[in-house]
Amino acid sequence: MNRMLRLSDIRGLIRSHLWAQILVAMILAIVAGILLSPGSGSVFAVLPGQVDNLGEWARLPGRIFLNMIQMVVVALVGSSIILGITSSSDPEFLKRAASRIVPYFVCTSVLAVLIGIAVAKLIEPGQYIDSTTLDIVNSGSAAGAGGVAAMPEFSATDQIAELIPSNLLSAAVTKNMLQIVVAAVFTGIALMSLPIDKRELALRLVQLVQDVSLKIVGWAMRLAPLAVFGLIMDFVLRVGLSALLGLSAYIATVITGLIILLLVYLLIVLVFAGRNPLKFAGQIADAQLLAFSTSSSAATMPLSLRIAEDRLRVSPPVSRFLIPLGATVNMDGTALYQVVAALFIAQLYNVDLSTVELAVLIFTVVGASIGSPSTPGVGIVILATILQGLGIPPDGAAILLGVDRILDMCRTSVNVSGDLTACVVMDKWLGERHAMPEAVH
Repeated sequence: MNRMLRLSDIRGLIRSHLWAQILVAMILAIVAGILLSPGSGSVFAVLPGQVDNLGEWARLPGRIFLNMIQMVVVALVGSSIILGITSSSDPEFLKRAASRIVPYFVCTSVLAVLIGIAVAKLIEPGQYIDSTTLDIVNSGSAAGAGGVAAMPEFSATDQIAELIPSNLLSAAVTKNMLQIVVAAVFTGIALMSLPIDKRELALRLVQLVQDVSLKIVGWAMRLAPLAVFGLIMDFVLRVGLSALLGLSAYIATVITGLIILLLVYLLIVLVFAGRNPLKFAGQIADAQLLAFSTSSSAATMPLSLRIAEDRLRVSPPVSRFLIPLGATVNMDGTALYQVVAALFIAQLYNVDLSTVELAVLIFTVVGASIGSPSTPGVGIVILATILQGLGIPPDGAAILLGVDRILDMCRTSVNVSGDLTACVVMDKWLGERHAMPEAVH
């Protein structure tokens, strides 16, 4: 039975140049944020006391957009993975896919971390921060303000056991996407073992859940340009250009690493998928812009699915399994950001990490990036936990709070690019093309 995704609304938005709408919204938001900023000197500048109220209303469309996506993300991820597993006529598909996807994700995550270490060691952004800034951070931490709370520590055995959700409802409520993915994989495998008549009945229900979820996502996507405008304007209005300039060396280091990682993705597309990397870059631009604007891989997942199938011509069994999985466990951009941020704060406090400690950092960052929630702002919390494990004061992460949003946007865009790169590579390796035509423009 052919269960193609019914994403007519999103397909229409792609054809109407969603990327152009988002790009225009971003530019207008930056201009509006600068003009309205209290310190801009513009005739349109608002009073400092009005910033919070204006910012609240500005980001309201963005909050509605993200809430609509989050409302259905659990159902969408679960149903997409189940349909991805069961849509292949080859019962060995999952075994072959897992044997290739897992090592691929681990290798690209390690590669991202190594790139991050290289650029952080080369540029040394921590050397560009003066002692006054550090004193402010330390005093704020001592006063109990501005610090970043670390995540609770769990033993390795606890973490392994917790991969299996003991309470599926609790996993859905807390949006523990890694547990949702594991539960969906078990469900898909179990459905494959059922008789055909019972399997078809269950899959119709799963397909219905996905169709309803995608319809709601289609409605949300129509808010995307307005949501982008509000979120970006609120960011510029609150942070301003001063915070960006004060940490410019750190920002430049992270962005340099992310650009290098993107170039590596294009090389992977050329070598391992046999595709034109420039054409590939153009085909995924919509997803990159939406990911950049929303800072959420989950919010971008439906668009990534449609791009993978309609533009990149990836077979549905591969795309439906890999895109939801990648949005949960394939966080190369996040891994690169975290290692650069950790080394930046280590340099800030003059902590010299040994080779063994660097190896521990690599292992920790790769492990922490896998399964990190695909929602905005979580990276800074994970970073505090990593710092604490290395003996670096986690409160140093407070200095990054002002610019975390812009870097969150950048690394999410790279995360989504990595998912789509993995799609074309796995489509080639798994041989699931089913005689599909070449990728279209």
